[in-house]
Amino acid sequence: MRKFQLWQTGGLVVVAAVASVLTSAGPPHRAVDALGVGFAVVAAGCLLWRWVAPIPVLVATALLVVANAAAGYPPTVVPWATWVALFTCFCACARRYRAVAVAVTLAAVVGYLVFDRGAVQAETVFGVTMTFLVAVVAGDAVRSRGAAAAAEQARQRAEERTELARELHDSLGHAVNVVVMQAGVARRVFDENPGFAREALGHIETVGRDALGELDHLVRAVRTEQPPPGLAALAERVRAAGRESRLRAERVELGAGPARTLHRIAQEAITNALRHSDSGRIDIHLRRVADTAVLEVVNEGGRLPPGRPGHGLANMRERARLAGGELEAGPFEGGFRVRATLPAEAGR
Repeated sequence: MRKFQLWQTGGLVVVAAVASVLTSAGPPHRAVDALGVGFAVVAAGCLLWRWVAPIPVLVATALLVVANAAAGYPPTVVPWATWVALFTCFCACARRYRAVAVAVTLAAVVGYLVFDRGAVQAETVFGVTMTFLVAVVAGDAVRSRGAAAAAEQARQRAEERTELARELHDSLGHAVNVVVMQAGVARRVFDENPGFAREALGHIETVGRDALGELDHLVRAVRTEQPPPGLAALAERVRAAGRESRLRAERVELGAGPARTLHRIAQEAITNALRHSDSGRIDIHLRRVADTAVLEVVNEGGRLPPGRPGHGLANMRERARLAGGELEAGPFEGGFRVRATLPAEAGR
């Protein structure tokens, strides 16, 4: 970036020197000589620091405009740097510094009008006014665009953090609940059925390894297009926790994003079922209805947790909404049902 600025400023210096030499001056202005070229070169050279110290650069170029007019040279090349510096101030400076930049520029214009040897004409005032407005409006537009881009980037980062937190809650929360359930089963039957207890411990190890794998995957990439684990794996975890489970899953074509959403909703619904009840069958049913995929997780004997609902239901509803679907959750006679509806792909 610094090298580019050097080349850019060097080019402006060369252009300013050539333009000042080629500019013809007639009475009452003084013919451009070495001093006149020097004013143009120094003014252009000041722009090298315009992003580091925009206000001091504007002040320096404004003084050169006044000095150029006082020396009797025509106002052709030197003011270029002032307008560029003013543009930079409105790009990079806070509001109070932009007010200072306007004051400095107006002082330079007044100084030029006072010391210039030519008569003040309407065309001159109009040209100065228009150039001033263009520099101010263009600089402010660039600044606003940059601020909007920064705000959008911050919003995207916030969404990514929220998505990561939701992924961690759903994935690790499910794994921890399954491990707790399996550990409880193993403890209760350890003396009477050590074989089943050993099997439960094996499931705990498997679930733990899977959770570590998912955590590693989330750390490497917040969003992934890899297909999620199947519903069969979730049903098997339910059985390993000592609960009866029935899975009915039709073939439904979903994109990677909706498929992951569906998997996370099923995972969270199963986690809630294991957490809030210790008996009853957990049914998982996936089917296609028209152009939608319908997932139902029914917890027989389940109940609505007392007090305010936790993050689970809110996360499931938000996931369904972001995927263009909807989610219903509530008790029914004899249990608790979670029903998610997501758009399915056109083909089957």
